[in-house]
Amino acid sequence: MCDCLVALPPATGGATLFAKNSDRPPDETMVTERLGPRSAERWTRTTHLDVSGHDRATIPCWLTRPAWSWGAEHGVNAAGVAAGNEAIYTTLDPRSAAPALTGLDLVRLVLERAERAEDAVALVVDLLDRYGQGGTGHDPAGRRGPKAYWSSLLVADPQRAYVIETSGRDLAVEQVAEVRAISNRTTIPDFDARHRHPRQPVERLVDPRWHASQRVLAERPVTVEGLADHLRTHEAAEPGWSVCMHVDGIEVTTASMIAELRGDGPQRIHWLLGSPCQASYSTIELPGSAGPVAPVGGRP
Repeated sequence: MCDCLVALPPATGGATLFAKNSDRPPDETMVTERLGPRSAERWTRTTHLDVSGHDRATIPCWLTRPAWSWGAEHGVNAAGVAAGNEAIYTTLDPRSAAPALTGLDLVRLVLERAERAEDAVALVVDLLDRYGQGGTGHDPAGRRGPKAYWSSLLVADPQRAYVIETSGRDLAVEQVAEVRAISNRTTIPDFDARHRHPRQPVERLVDPRWHASQRVLAERPVTVEGLADHLRTHEAAEPGWSVCMHVDGIEVTTASMIAELRGDGPQRIHWLLGSPCQASYSTIELPGSAGPVAPVGGRP
């Protein structure tokens, strides 16, 4: 489970703001990393398979990922592209798919290869067409065991943002006008009408979070402080299933990020590991080239 929001400059009066809470099984270890550029490579090993490499060096990026996974929950690259992933379920059973790319893999590949939000969309479309989607998105050795799901992604740069919703190899793309929120359900109207899982309890477990995000984005200007307050909230129709999630033994918020994306200045990340209601965000400005890792906050 996760919640992800974006507000473009017309709604903020400044930078594009991208925010995400990552909700994972409570026994998973999360890590934050700064990845320097890798030279052009023929193949790139992702979580479950090799994909065609990049014909030039990868873009430096800062990301958060489960320690067992190659792919990332969310992050930002030195070109000013941010990306995050949500688990969604559709009429197509993800358990029937062979191991392939996961939504986490797609996020990291976007961060390493995309210089603009449009490039991120084109990359995801190409990767799903060539390799498909499948395999566990949870630690197979964890207490809850392997779990497969499809992916909804939000990608943004200083000028534009897009929602990408998937069901296997099928997908839909929507460009963001000013603000957008996604959660653990299909939200692009035509795609939702065709693919929404008929028995997923979105009204109880997802919609309250999604609608709360929409209310925050309706207030102007959207600010870093307002997004941080929202990512700490605990209002929910079902106990624990809030934006800052605390469902014992099932899902908890294990990482959080707010990114400020600027076309005329350094990108800035506010991020933490653990629950945002229990830890403070650490802030770093992203250099455009390789350098030492800035310190980040750990679990409280």
